[in-house]
Amino acid sequence: MDLKELESGVDQSTHWYYQSKKVPLFRYFKQLLKEQNKKMTVIDFGSGSGFFAYELWAAFPEYIEDVLLIDIGYSEDELEETKHLPVKKLHYIPEGIDDCVVIMMDVLEHIENDDAIIKDIKRRVGENAHYFITVPAFMSVWSTHDVYLGHFRRYTIPMLSALMTNNKCAISQRYYIFASIFPLVWLVRRLKRNDENMEAPESSDMAPLPGTVNWLLRQYNSFEMNFRKMNKLFGLTCVAEGKLN
Repeated sequence: MDLKELESGVDQSTHWYYQSKKVPLFRYFKQLLKEQNKKMTVIDFGSGSGFFAYELWAAFPEYIEDVLLIDIGYSEDELEETKHLPVKKLHYIPEGIDDCVVIMMDVLEHIENDDAIIKDIKRRVGENAHYFITVPAFMSVWSTHDVYLGHFRRYTIPMLSALMTNNKCAISQRYYIFASIFPLVWLVRRLKRNDENMEAPESSDMAPLPGTVNWLLRQYNSFEMNFRKMNKLFGLTCVAEGKLN
């Protein structure tokens, strides 16, 4: 998760982007619980603030065995403080955890060798391991915002599908979200783009919005999530769901 986006004062508990984005994650997790009929361990890889994992824990505590926040950026004090808590911070995924779901919320685009990361995650998890992945979509929307966040690439459904299938991961769903705002964002970023000067800006494009605007965007984009699985054409975010093994 992009921690830099929070430096502009964004409140994840209310901001339309994060609140809309958690909708497909929650629906996937509900479906997974229905199919598995057992407690699951949530592994938030590249967790940063851990927002999405904490939200899952708050919503489904009786169905979650453990929550593991995995991020090499955590200090030793943070690791020690959460050692005996239901939500634990770790640097690496412990090996052999069965009945788990690995969530990667806007993580793979930060990793130069995304193939190696998927291989390492597959090696570490145990049996019955699932995944939920979101990544920014379409290089045509590439901007200084991506440079600021330290992205290596933006994805398409074929790119993300190839990454997972090449690593023998089953894909149950793949789709785009934030389709309705894609044309406007594409246009604005194309007009602002200067290929000769793609230096990182001093701050994120993500910013707090007036209450009414934020509410409208949250309601509209959350409603749009009802049709997400039909959208194979375009959007600002690409999503993949499935099994790691």
